[in-house]
Amino acid sequence: MQYNPKERTFEISIRIFTDDFEKVLSQETNTKVHLTGTTNQPHDKNNSIIEKYIHAHFSYVTTQKQTKPIEYVGYETEADAHWIYLEMPYTEPFKGGLLKQNVLMDMFDDQVNMVNIQYQGQKKTFVFRKSQPVQDVSF
Repeated sequence: MQYNPKERTFEISIRIFTDDFEKVLSQETNTKVHLTGTTNQPHDKNNSIIEKYIHAHFSYVTTQKQTKPIEYVGYETEADAHWIYLEMPYTEPFKGGLLKQNVLMDMFDDQVNMVNIQYQGQKKTFVFRKSQPVQDVSF
C-alpha cells in the first residue's frame, strides 16, 4: 500500500502465486478457474471472480469506524504470480485503522501475508496470519 499524495489515494498491489490463487478461486466458484494471459482485459471473465474474492478478503476501516471503498483496478500476470491492483481514496490524514488481509487463509492454514504501508516517507510492515487476519495499522 503506497500513498499517492497527488491523487490522494492508496495504491495497493497484492502479489499472489498463480497456482494457489487458481485453487482458491476454483474453490470459491465451484468451477475450474484458469488465470492466463499477461494483462487483464475489460471482458475477461476472471475479473469479476477476482474482484469479488479480493473484496471479501481485503478491507480497511478507519479509526472513525468508516469502511473505506476499495476499487478493483485489474490484474496482470508475472511469471508464476498474479499482481492484483486496487485503489483506496484517502483524502484525510492517515491516522490508522483496522486492515483485514486474509487472502488465501481460507485455503491454507499456515498462510502468512505481509503488508507494507508507505505513507509520507514512512514505511511499516504488518504480518497477517490465520489467527490474526485483522490488525490495527497506525503510524
